[in-house]
Amino acid sequence: MGSEVKEEVAMVFTYGTLKKGFHNHRVLEELVATGEAAFLGRCRTSIRYPLVCGPYRVPFLLDLPGCGRRVSGELYSVSSGRALSLLDELEGTSRGHYQRRPIEVEVVEPAEEEGEGEGEGEGEGEGEEEERKRRRKTRRRAEAYYADSRYAMEMWNKCGKEGYESYTEEVARGYVKRGDRPPHLSFLDHIRFFLSSSSS
Repeated sequence: MGSEVKEEVAMVFTYGTLKKGFHNHRVLEELVATGEAAFLGRCRTSIRYPLVCGPYRVPFLLDLPGCGRRVSGELYSVSSGRALSLLDELEGTSRGHYQRRPIEVEVVEPAEEEGEGEGEGEGEGEGEEEERKRRRKTRRRAEAYYADSRYAMEMWNKCGKEGYESYTEEVARGYVKRGDRPPHLSFLDHIRFFLSSSSS
């Protein structure tokens, strides 16, 4: 009957290689297996953000609200400091690659109710009100790994101010895994070369 210290649960929005079917998802799979994370459902950002690809087709969400598109991804609860530290390390938050910051998302397909929600009506007054209520209920405050703010605007300009709605297999074509990149350069070096190159 000792007092147990319950760790705070963080909600993490994944939009790139941490999603199911992509290279870094194995990290979340391991955390789910140990009970340190749980898949909550498919979601998308409540407002528009730019989702672009940088060097080696690595995805970057830019903290430039109102630009780009509403971005699709997955929502996870992360229930241990160790798990969050693992994700922070993977995303290079201490090395200036990404910054974990707040974001609001809408759950469009909850994990426990996948497949439900079809046939929702739109258009009539009552249907519109129900839709507004449903959207309010499914909104969640979470955190996302945004591109470091020091190069976000430059990345947006480099990508021609064109972003993606989703990091799909097609968008990711050409992605190079970390271990297959030139080892003598840091990821920040790769980003700098990408931003200074004449082609994207």
